[in-house]
Amino acid sequence: MKLILVAAMALTPMALAPLMAKDDEPAKRLNAAAAVFSEVMSAPDKGIPQEMLEHANCIVIVPDLKTGAFIVGGKYGKGYLSCRNKTGPGWSAPGTVRIEGGSVGFQLGGSSTDLIMLVMNERGSDKLLSSKFTLGAEGSVAAGPVGRTATAQTDAQLHADILSWSRSQGLFAGLALEGATLRQDLDDNTTIYGKRLENRDIVTKGRRVPQSAVRLINMLNKYSAREEKSSLEQ
Repeated sequence: MKLILVAAMALTPMALAPLMAKDDEPAKRLNAAAAVFSEVMSAPDKGIPQEMLEHANCIVIVPDLKTGAFIVGGKYGKGYLSCRNKTGPGWSAPGTVRIEGGSVGFQLGGSSTDLIMLVMNERGSDKLLSSKFTLGAEGSVAAGPVGRTATAQTDAQLHADILSWSRSQGLFAGLALEGATLRQDLDDNTTIYGKRLENRDIVTKGRRVPQSAVRLINMLNKYSAREEKSSLEQ
């Protein structure tokens, strides 16, 4: 009996290691999302127009998508969403999303791609916070304009629910994401918050920002703490 107990104790750290590594993944991804957003916004004349960010209701950041996943499994990757606080300035605690399906693989290219989406109106925000929705079918999406000003917008961009961009191999450009599906990831939400929360609950009920997400939310607040109201809203 003692031998069995000793053996079990010896194996416990080895058995826990994969679980601990998995628990670390959402936190690492949150830091990666913060880094992606900071790098994109600090790039002179090549980032997301400030005006677009200031008018956005929500943002989705998916760092380090792997092209191989597009081809082999059709599971594009994981990232985070955050929306404007309902009361006062600032952004909400983040919820986790997975992107699947669509024709993204043919458009992104490269071995690794970062994705950013801005949700520009309440209709798009409501779809984003559902358990699952399909870009293009349930919410109009257009490639976002690049640069510090939004003067080059097309009519499609002005009226889209969602604008999207990708960064691959140093190139930052607008990206159409027709057909891709976004789902909330309840398992990763559980890891981050310690309980099984839906994205709508996290965003709309003023959940406290977890320590692992502080850097990302600070970055969002740094570049656009308050939503600007304008004629761009629909």
